Amino acid sequence: MLASVTWEPDPNATRALVRDGFPGQRMLVLPRPLVRAALERPTTRELLVTDCGYFPHADRHGRTRQTTIDQAILLICVRGRGWCETRGGRFEVEPGQAVFLPPRTPHVYGADEHDPWTLWWMHVAGRAVDDLVHSVGATDVAPVRVPADPSGIALLAAEVVSRAERDTTEASLVGAAGAAWHLLAMLGSSRGPTSDTVELVDRAAEHLRKNINARIAVGELASSVGLSTSHFASQFRKRMGVPVNQYQAQLRMSRARELLVTTSRSVADIAAEIGYDDAFYFARQFRKVHGVSPSGYRQQQHQ
Repeated sequence: MLASVTWEPDPNATRALVRDGFPGQRMLVLPRPLVRAALERPTTRELLVTDCGYFPHADRHGRTRQTTIDQAILLICVRGRGWCETRGGRFEVEPGQAVFLPPRTPHVYGADEHDPWTLWWMHVAGRAVDDLVHSVGATDVAPVRVPADPSGIALLAAEVVSRAERDTTEASLVGAAGAAWHLLAMLGSSRGPTSDTVELVDRAAEHLRKNINARIAVGELASSVGLSTSHFASQFRKRMGVPVNQYQAQLRMSRARELLVTTSRSVADIAAEIGYDDAFYFARQFRKVHGVSPSGYRQQQHQ
């Protein structure tokens, strides 16, 4: 339901704001009939991610909503800076901070003119949203939160987007909602920022281990933990001994070996499970690493 409000944003702050269309962005918006249907089902009526995405270096990004919406909005700033304005005033947003706007809250937000933010973002709806907003402590006079674990929050946001992008089946909607619930629970329990580069790299590596089949660019992973791509890449190699892409390939090949030995699934099925759309490409990469085809490796292990 939409409601009219009398609050007026600063007109100087809302000039030439761009809603989306940033190079490298990811964005998922559920069709509204699907949203209405999902909010009637037991599995998704408590919490549903209706919109989500990732906007890297979102120059001139912003939105104005004087007519309110029923979804709560979460913006997670991993790099750069931005701001938001509500009836409670104007609030600056720094790297590692999050903006959580309760439902039915008129607002405007935007990227910093000189250092535009990189954002993970989502809209959530459902019967549990008001309680989750309360647990986080977000209001229109205090919308900016400082997570205790900003990298963990960003990685969960990445998981929300990855799950939502798969398809619009109930399983994917539930998966995205579960990651969003975890994220909001962490945000609600936050007490202050803490982390160092080693911990950030370890968290990124753990995220790769848990999402072997995901397509995660190095820059995207770096943004998720609030580091520049070059610094993250060098620190990852120093910590893990190999570059990010090689580390992910090692994880995939390890999982492939396990599946080849412990199951009778086809090579194509195994390739798809570990993130390769092209089974022939997977087979070539497997042979490069192991000196034998996937089928040959399976035969060797069963002799």
